[in-house]
Amino acid sequence: MEEKYCQSCGMPMGNLKDMYGKNKDESISEDYCKYCYDKGEFLAEVNMNQMINICIPHMLDANKNMSEEEARNIMNEFMPTLKRWK
Repeated sequence: MEEKYCQSCGMPMGNLKDMYGKNKDESISEDYCKYCYDKGEFLAEVNMNQMINICIPHMLDANKNMSEEEARNIMNEFMPTLKRWK
């Protein structure tokens, strides 16, 4: 099974439906996490570079052996492939 990622911040969401944001009609958004999206709207009006800066500390927390430079390089490659930033 293919990993599902938030199409805004890139967070892995898996099959945990409580991690998914909600559309305007309260249905589950299949594209965005609850930290980025609720009631059919993005929770933060940011550009891709701002989102990368928000995500770097979370990536470093999850990957203790990763440097900030490595995390930034990964995010700079990955983020442009996400639906929100295409």
